[in-house]
Amino acid sequence: MTKRTTGEKIFAVFNTIFLILLCIIFILPVWHVAMGSISDPLKVAATSGLYLRPLGTPTLGGYNLIFQNQTIINSYKNTLIYVIMATLIGLILNILAAYVLSKSKLTFVKQFSMFVMFTMIFNGGLVPTFIVINKLGLLDSRWSVILPGALTAFNIIIMRTSFQEIPQEMIEAATIDGASDFKILTDIVLPVSKAIIAVIVLFYGIQHWNSWFQASMYLPKRRDLWPLQLVLREIVLQSTENAIVADTSGEDVMIYRPLIKYATIMVSVIPMMIIYPFVQKYFVSGVMIGAVKG
Repeated sequence: MTKRTTGEKIFAVFNTIFLILLCIIFILPVWHVAMGSISDPLKVAATSGLYLRPLGTPTLGGYNLIFQNQTIINSYKNTLIYVIMATLIGLILNILAAYVLSKSKLTFVKQFSMFVMFTMIFNGGLVPTFIVINKLGLLDSRWSVILPGALTAFNIIIMRTSFQEIPQEMIEAATIDGASDFKILTDIVLPVSKAIIAVIVLFYGIQHWNSWFQASMYLPKRRDLWPLQLVLREIVLQSTENAIVADTSGEDVMIYRPLIKYATIMVSVIPMMIIYPFVQKYFVSGVMIGAVKG
């Protein structure tokens, strides 16, 4: 091991301090909401500022209120459906598109690749997209949320580059043995591409878990199909927690308003916080594989 210079030691100290401060900045808002969601509602209503610990006697009253409301339950179910279906469909379509574009000897493959990259810079816009969704009869249906973002140029390019890193000797040997393209894809390409597949799954999962704008545009008459994030937006910005409390409890609405906000936010972020550590080990390696060459 080489001895670090004075400059490198100073940089390491400042880098460590900077990263610690950055972690605190990221963690504090989540911690504040978590502590507020289990605090005494009377204490929360009378206190402002940052919550570093539960105020008063810890309680799960806010969580009880939101899980007693059918709107929250339905929105949670809708979000799970959107995440699972959109991730599955998007993963299949991206794998097929990326595998085709990874074939350098395929006719017009460069032209197709340029066409895909062109869509990263230029797109039809919001109004034309809405018109297409409406003309296809997808308005006020689950497919209006699932299908529009199923195929993205960024994910295709990352996955294509990852497929191109696979030694061509393996694919040529399989071709000589009589394996079809589908056989090569399922038995050779996908087993050695677990890292990039995990990254794409993470991208799609987070995208659709946090998505609310598409649902607000394409589901104007179907509140029963709204995802959790759109319901959360109404609770936080439009004070519709009044209706939630009125449906589930006879307690004072003004007292339980902040607890409902905090509890709903925590319910929406906890699943991603639980899942992310299990796929994080694939994230860096997968993105780097797809970014080495374009």
